[in-house]
Amino acid sequence: MSTTTLRPHRRNILLITTDQQRYDALGCNGGTIARTPCLDGLAASGVNYRRANNQNVVCMPARASILTGQYPSTHGVVANGVPLPPDAPSIAAYLHEHGYRTALLGKAHFEPAFDLQRRWFENRMVEDSSTGPYRGFEHMELAMHTAMPFWWHYEDWLRRNHPDEVDGFVRLFGPDGMNEQAGGDTGAPEVAHNPVVREHYHTDWVADRTMAFLDTVAGDEPWFVWMSFPDPHHPWDPPASELARVPWRHLDLPPAHPGSDEACRRILAEKPAHWLGYYEGTFSNLEGGPPRFVPAQMTHDQLREINAMTHIENELVDEACERVLSHVAAKGWSHRTDVLFTTDHGELQGDFGLLFKGAYHCEALMHIPLIWRPAPDADVAPAEIHAPVGQVDIAPTLCEIAGVPVPEWVQGSALPTDPLAQTNNGDARERVITEWDSQFGHIGMHLRSMWRNNWLVTVYLPSNGDHPGSTPMSEVAAQLGGAVLDATVQYDGTEGELYNLADDPHQWHNLWDDPTASATRDDLVADLMANLPPVRDPLLPVEAPT
Repeated sequence: MSTTTLRPHRRNILLITTDQQRYDALGCNGGTIARTPCLDGLAASGVNYRRANNQNVVCMPARASILTGQYPSTHGVVANGVPLPPDAPSIAAYLHEHGYRTALLGKAHFEPAFDLQRRWFENRMVEDSSTGPYRGFEHMELAMHTAMPFWWHYEDWLRRNHPDEVDGFVRLFGPDGMNEQAGGDTGAPEVAHNPVVREHYHTDWVADRTMAFLDTVAGDEPWFVWMSFPDPHHPWDPPASELARVPWRHLDLPPAHPGSDEACRRILAEKPAHWLGYYEGTFSNLEGGPPRFVPAQMTHDQLREINAMTHIENELVDEACERVLSHVAAKGWSHRTDVLFTTDHGELQGDFGLLFKGAYHCEALMHIPLIWRPAPDADVAPAEIHAPVGQVDIAPTLCEIAGVPVPEWVQGSALPTDPLAQTNNGDARERVITEWDSQFGHIGMHLRSMWRNNWLVTVYLPSNGDHPGSTPMSEVAAQLGGAVLDATVQYDGTEGELYNLADDPHQWHNLWDDPTASATRDDLVADLMANLPPVRDPLLPVEAPT
């Protein structure tokens, strides 16, 4: 069928993503602090996926899974130092080939951000005066989490138009190559009271650039726009004018915080060694946070201030979404525009006494918000879906919306919309799998996790350091500008984690070695191993320190 014939009836697609946002950040998912009426409204009028898990718990692998519809083992971006090849499968390219206008506004991060030499296209677009095309997006304007360095479009825009506001942001790369700035009222890590004008903050900028692109689209042209907010990922430096929204002194510790240093240590001691090692500072969480950050040294007030900043950033994202959806409505497109909302991964945010992200397969990092508000013309009833789904299911869903075949390289299946028929290619959806592979040879950590029927199992594969390009510890220290904590942890393949989320929603009690759970553990492990995705051969090399 020709594009011309299809065009008048084709549905538009707005894919909205945040960065490092927890499932419970939204009111519709149980959040009680940040006010998120726009996203709550999308959930009420659309489909809210109650058991959506990501395919990896850090940025680049998860984002590559959204773009390709593939697991990290298959697309090859297993860590933030492994760039996605420019010719990798792309759902944006596929939709563009089928007549869609395409754009990505905000954070891309399919290529390493630690790129002082501008080796990758994303990081030299400003230098090249480019806005694409790339990876099937005919137009790209990019932003990261801060105002420096100046090699992304937002940062360059702020420097050119409001240079006096640049220094209020936390620096992405500190003077010693690390991001360990402390600030705010409590001296919390990566926190600042940012004097930037609200309308100049990157959340509003992403919304502004999204609306500007939509203004270039003719009324009869179908479009796919990925609006990608850098928040609420650290650093936490929203406009100071907004801090009164959530006074940090009024916050309790989060429910999954054990409450005391002694309780944190007791719970973490039940888990494999790198959990307690991170808390105490004997294991450096190089792939998830500042290299020298020690969670045990963080005060409860610092955590409260960080969480208040996070809630504020979530509110600003919600308001930006409302602005863009109102713009779509004003153009008369709402009736044929599908909206999907999700994130790449979560944030520990005080669970277990920890902060940031990394090789910690738990609900805080794996369980993500996922909402699909089908176009009203599609006549899909509002629903809550409890079947497990993942990020690999987004690409085939976009194909279903566009009315085009799902390409053979996609590993997921279109998201279900009927709570009574939650199937995957005719088979009942039973499981969702999350992967982790360290990019550092001296760590050699490989985790495979599966959610099934409210059980969460994580297998620790034997450690090895044979990933091509993996960096020795001495080189990591040199590239990051100084000494880092001891990061050496090795596992022999007998370690693991097992939680009954119905009885233990905070994952405080590891049942891996509990004799009463051994039969369940063995069944889940066998099921997980039988359903692992194929591994790319050859492996993509690590090309950046993080």
